Amino acid sequence: MEHQELRRRFATLTTAHVADACIRAGTEVRCAPAPVRAVEPGSRVAGRVRPARHAGSVDVFLEAFEEARPGDVLVVDNGGRLDEACVGDLVVLEARAAGIEGVVVWGLHRDTADIREIGLPVFSMGALPTGPLRLDAQAPDATRSAAVGEWTVGPQDLVLGDEDGVLFVPAAGAGDLLTLAEGIRDTERRQAQEVRSGRSLREQVRFAAYLERRREEPALTFREHLRGVGGAIEE
Repeated sequence: MEHQELRRRFATLTTAHVADACIRAGTEVRCAPAPVRAVEPGSRVAGRVRPARHAGSVDVFLEAFEEARPGDVLVVDNGGRLDEACVGDLVVLEARAAGIEGVVVWGLHRDTADIREIGLPVFSMGALPTGPLRLDAQAPDATRSAAVGEWTVGPQDLVLGDEDGVLFVPAAGAGDLLTLAEGIRDTERRQAQEVRSGRSLREQVRFAAYLERRREEPALTFREHLRGVGGAIEE
């Protein structure tokens, strides 16, 4: 999927919609750990993963920028460390100059005020004044893949971020996932409007009928019932 098309379609979705679409499609749901949040509340980002595994020096980021395509998102693997910040204002400025769409850090950032002024979306676990106090050997494949929590991602993946957090999805088949997400979005919007108009969610999803049927079929799940009536609450 071209970057502009991804941005256009994700603009009307949330990461929650896409996560539910992954469940419906049987695709692994790969969320960054909950502490990874936008430095500037309300930030959104969507693009192809441009990975970089940090070892104590900014050169890995500059190398990643050399390989980047416009619209990529720098995904920094600093092992979730909480004893050093690995991304600051100069890296974010250079990212913007390289056409990078945003930065996701499995670790900490610093220079918060400057980053907010730059305006490029940055997601991280938080801020700390000190930069790296170490210099480890850089792995030969440090710009090929990055770990974020339990997940390993690379250029074959897309990264989506908003106020709910960060989600990774395969680039292959992303169009179908977004189509599913759009359907879930539309169903939820209709349901919400019905509730505002006085028709309860229980009525919409025929919850009383579900309880009655469950008495006869104890193994029946609410998710199975929802699929039968077209609800989208859980996926």
